[in-house]
Amino acid sequence: MTVEPQYQHHVDLKKQQGLTQLGIEKSANWHMDPKRLVFVLSRYKFVAKMLSGMNRVLEVGCGDGWPVRIVLQEVKSVHGIDIDPVFIEDIKERVDPNWPFTFGVHDMLQGPVKPVFDAAYSLDVLEHIQLKDEQLFMKNLVASLTHKGIAIIGMPSLESQQHASPLSKIGHLNCKTAAALKRLMQDHFDHVFIFSMNDEVVHTGYHPMAQYLLALGTGLRRS
Repeated sequence: MTVEPQYQHHVDLKKQQGLTQLGIEKSANWHMDPKRLVFVLSRYKFVAKMLSGMNRVLEVGCGDGWPVRIVLQEVKSVHGIDIDPVFIEDIKERVDPNWPFTFGVHDMLQGPVKPVFDAAYSLDVLEHIQLKDEQLFMKNLVASLTHKGIAIIGMPSLESQQHASPLSKIGHLNCKTAAALKRLMQDHFDHVFIFSMNDEVVHTGYHPMAQYLLALGTGLRRS
């Protein structure tokens, strides 16, 4: 028994179902840069609170899917897609029946996901999409939503790249300023709200000093 009885539950849980395993990507974060997990989880909390009460939610670029539980605390269901089968196979190895969600391999440049969703979010994906393909990416994301659907796009700011580590910059083909991200979102949504983020703090401060940007779009403009 633990000295303080409230902690015995933790010991019992370990005995009953073992310790939680990190996903393949988040495990690497924990080994190489533990504080990065704090930043990532804060982005998922923002998404969870913004989408609270939604029924069907799509995550575009779910990676290893490890942080999705934060969103599941606020929405009814999540379907995660990723272009890389390695990450989807990793999710399969760690499926927890207490935190059910669906997932699969899908390239958003190849088409939308059906049936449609009430909301979609995509964190740390758009910067990996070439400029020439970003409108197709957004068009297919919008086509995956109901007529009242909303979307959240998160990405490192263009200004932050001079301070980013070489590893974090790999694949960053299309980082944007807040103004550029807003213009892109306005091509597809009537209303766009831009938030700044520094480390784990989300705010409405001066955009050029933000390390990370979050754009929330409402009011679909379907072509």
